[in-house]
Amino acid sequence: MNIKRTNKSDTEVTLAISATAADLSSIKQHVLKRLASDVKMQGFRKGTAPLALVEKNIDQNLLQTEFLDEAMTHLYSTAAQEEKLRPVTRPDVQIKKFVPFTELEFEVTTSVVGEVKLPNYKTIKVEKPKISVVAKDVDEVVKSLQTRMAERKEVERAAKNGDQVVIDFAGKDDKGEPVSGAEGKDYPLVLGSNAFIPGFEDNLVGLKPGEQKTFTVTFPKDYGVAALASKDVTFAVTVKTVSEMIEAKVDDEFASKVGPFKTVAELKADIKKQLTAEREAEANKTQQSELVQKIADKTTVALPEALIDQQVVYNIDETRRNLTYRGQTYEEFLKAEGLSEEEYKTTILRPQAEQQLKTSIMLSEIAEKEKLSVTPEELEIRIQLLKGQYAQDQLMQAELDKPENRQDIASRMLTEKVLELLSK
Repeated sequence: MNIKRTNKSDTEVTLAISATAADLSSIKQHVLKRLASDVKMQGFRKGTAPLALVEKNIDQNLLQTEFLDEAMTHLYSTAAQEEKLRPVTRPDVQIKKFVPFTELEFEVTTSVVGEVKLPNYKTIKVEKPKISVVAKDVDEVVKSLQTRMAERKEVERAAKNGDQVVIDFAGKDDKGEPVSGAEGKDYPLVLGSNAFIPGFEDNLVGLKPGEQKTFTVTFPKDYGVAALASKDVTFAVTVKTVSEMIEAKVDDEFASKVGPFKTVAELKADIKKQLTAEREAEANKTQQSELVQKIADKTTVALPEALIDQQVVYNIDETRRNLTYRGQTYEEFLKAEGLSEEEYKTTILRPQAEQQLKTSIMLSEIAEKEKLSVTPEELEIRIQLLKGQYAQDQLMQAELDKPENRQDIASRMLTEKVLELLSK
């Protein structure tokens, strides 16, 4: 096989591929074997006739069509590997010459990931954030456990801080339009917990069961939904019940109810251990994230538009799935953000897609450079561990066996290896 490569741009390549009879012979035999299973010939059981006889008795147009499809697929795949291409679109194929089963010349034009230029990533370092767990942190968890295990006693008096109220609420903007996500039914809220935006809980202090109140609060300027940041929202709230929270005394009996602990000291020691592990994991994650960002900032990758477009579409689908899970539509989300779909794609999703692709390709390039890989044994162990976590979920068990999901897990494992290497 002969390959002539022409770079039409940084992200578009044309391969002129020519093959001789020697290259094509094995492909022809493979196609004949596949077709032979459907050929019936007198004196032979189905699929057992000699290939020379099969060739004489089979429809020649079918044979040539199947042969060309097989030959071009195989030769293009081989050529792409030899040229170390990363194709991202279905190739445009043009046959230039075909002498049945002895000569084949064709051209393939495809979009590819262009040149990847990595920095000297081994010299780029990021300090891991220092962590600490103090007595106050442990006490906050204990307090949370007290609240969770507290006895709730309904009362008819006015609500005060520390009480739990069950409320219905709905928020409207300054135009009187309902605010997406700012409504709830039978919502339990502990006053003074600061679970809602500042000012909301204070307005409920003093209300009795059955009472209603309308008030306006200003969302924080750093609020997660940009369209609501620093905006005034008017809430109509109905208090359905008020319950006094009778917290349990923190003693050895309390510790034994929380878990397998004999004393409060054992409980607090376990809490400190868990908090330390969580913060250590978070510190590692932060370090790795900052390190990857620093390396990505110094990496250049020529990305084809088609690949970016694919990632944008994937991100939109992912956004829709997440919004559905949260009970919000894509249209409601765009309205809340104050963006048209085109603005959302252009200003947010496209830059996001470019960064995701750049980072993914960069990590893949480092893995190849460092000869990192995931063995079949390592993958199987991870799959079995995941299956153990979902032992009662037959649907998830089946999902884990799907080739595409196994490949996704293998990719994540390879990324873990790269991140571990970079963090050393």
